Amino acid sequence: MESVLGPDYDNSNRAFLQALLAHSTLTFEEAQPVLAAIFNAAGTYESVVRPEQITEDEFKRYIEVASDAASLFDYEVRSIMHQVTKHRVYALVNTQSDPQTQLATTYSPEELAFIKRVLDGMFDKYNTPRMEVLAITEMQAIKFARPPNRRQSHLDPEDSTDTQAQLAVADKGLKHSEVEAVMRSLIEGGWFEKSRDGFYAVTPRALLELRPWLVETYNDPDAEADEWQRIKFCEACKDIVTIGRRCAQPSCTLRLHDMCQDAFWRARRSKNCPKCQKEWTGDRYIGERAVTMTEAYQKGKRRSGGRKSTLADDVIQQQGMEEDVDDEDDEEDEDDET
Repeated sequence: MESVLGPDYDNSNRAFLQALLAHSTLTFEEAQPVLAAIFNAAGTYESVVRPEQITEDEFKRYIEVASDAASLFDYEVRSIMHQVTKHRVYALVNTQSDPQTQLATTYSPEELAFIKRVLDGMFDKYNTPRMEVLAITEMQAIKFARPPNRRQSHLDPEDSTDTQAQLAVADKGLKHSEVEAVMRSLIEGGWFEKSRDGFYAVTPRALLELRPWLVETYNDPDAEADEWQRIKFCEACKDIVTIGRRCAQPSCTLRLHDMCQDAFWRARRSKNCPKCQKEWTGDRYIGERAVTMTEAYQKGKRRSGGRKSTLADDVIQQQGMEEDVDDEDDEEDEDDET
């Protein structure tokens, strides 16, 4: 590797790359103690280096070298702003294999099918022009434990017993305890994060890895320029928006990250939406706040003391976003727990 990267690639670069591999993501603040420890172990400076002495320029130099080294193995370091913390997040991204191939090394086929249903829930079922939630609760995740239409057999009577057995196994879904384990594993792996209000959403690392796949899977390539799409981009920074603000006009497609909106509006003469000319109110949300900032959710939370696990579902149903779950599904969910 040294012959490719040059003589300046040393043990400190190797150690930093290992640290980047060990973490699913790194911010500058998280990297400061890592680099300080590396410098002190290597004796880079005469005196002991404190984390706060690590500069952003030093960090970026190590990021660039790490990306060059990782490129030899079809990886590169990419970055994105965290939509909540507003910190820039760096992650090693596989530039060749798709996310499903990567996850297949960790999860079983049944678990992969469940993860796909969860992503469908985030980016399809709970992402409509009326409410762009782009997140799910634990109760909603449990609803995806089994594939849809699981009560209907699609097996040909003439199929062999082996074929029927294989399809039955493929369609069996997950138990509730397995759902909880997979969701916990996805959080630990840096794919999902869980908010204080109990919503699961994709992480910055997941957006970096999944961006091409998300656009290809959920957006219509033949849609008009201003037509509503499931994967939306910030008007200011052009990155994907899963948490942010939207225009008050339901048919308008202007979306902004929270962190981008102030600078965006400062650069304009008025606070009217440049696409539809409607006044920008700033109180229409993308992400879990599309649910949690509603009057119905706030009122329900006060009444239940924040303990009602189906509150988000209740609000979504009130908004007409999700059809009521029939009694038969409820009975099957109870069967899963037994």
